[in-house]
Amino acid sequence: MRGSSRGAVHEGRSAFEAAAGQAGDMSSLAEELFAVSALIDDNATLRRALSDPSREGEDKRGLVERLLGGKVSSETLSVVGTLAAQRWSDERDLGDTVERFAVEAALAGAESSGRIDAVEDELFRFERLVAGNPDLRDALTNRHGDREGKAELVRTLLEGKASPETVRLARQAVLAPRGRRFDRVLETYLGYAASRREQLTAVVTSATPLTEEQAERLSAALQRIYSKPILLQQVVEEDVIGGIRVQVGDEVVDGTVLRRLDEARRHLAGG
Repeated sequence: MRGSSRGAVHEGRSAFEAAAGQAGDMSSLAEELFAVSALIDDNATLRRALSDPSREGEDKRGLVERLLGGKVSSETLSVVGTLAAQRWSDERDLGDTVERFAVEAALAGAESSGRIDAVEDELFRFERLVAGNPDLRDALTNRHGDREGKAELVRTLLEGKASPETVRLARQAVLAPRGRRFDRVLETYLGYAASRREQLTAVVTSATPLTEEQAERLSAALQRIYSKPILLQQVVEEDVIGGIRVQVGDEVVDGTVLRRLDEARRHLAGG
C-alpha cells in the first residue's frame, strides 16, 4: 500500500487489537469482518463513499454506523468505523484491510485455542495438494464456477480432517478470491499468520525429506541470515536440481550459501 493507506492501516490496527481483546468469540469477529469486506467489494458506490478523500472522517464513520449499527457487534463496528474514517490512497485498500483483519481474527482464534501451528501447516499442505492435482485445481480456480459449490467442495475435503479455522480460511479463499488465484490467496493468508508471529516462512523443496537434525540446522542458518524466527514448510520433489531449494517470500536462497554459512559456523565453533 502507498502513502496515506499505510497510516490508515496503522490507525485501524489499534482499533482491531482493542476489539480483539474485548471480543468473546474471535470466530464471530472474523465472520462479521469477512461479511463487511464482501459488502465493500460488491458495492462500488459504498466503496467510493467510504474511501472518498473529500469527505470528513467522522462523516464516513457515521455512514458505517448507520449502515451496520445493530447488525454487527460493537467490536466490528469500531474496527470498520475507524478504518472508514481514515484517508486511503486507493479505494480498494479499505476492503483489503478489512479482509486482512478478518483473517487475523480467525488466526487469533486458532492461536488462543493452541491450533495455530496446525492451521499454518494444514493451509500449506492443502495449497500443495491443490497445486499437484490438475482436476482439483481446475475445479477450484475456474472463474466461471459457482463459488458456493467450490466452498462446499473445500468443506467436503477438509471437514473432520483439519482445524475449523483451516476449513473456514480455505473456503474463504474460493468464496472471495478478489481477483487472485487460489494459491496466491492462501499464500497471503499464511503471510498474515507469519507476520502476526513475527516470523518468516521458508518453503524447503528437497529430493528427500530432511532429517530432524538437517531441519534444525537449516532453520538456524536461515535465522542467522534473516534475523527472525523461521517456520520451515517442507515439500518433497525427487527431481529437485542440487538436492534442495529454499524460498523465503519471493527470494530463493541458494543451497551453496547455506552450506558455506553452516561450514563457517562449525569452523568458528571448532576454533
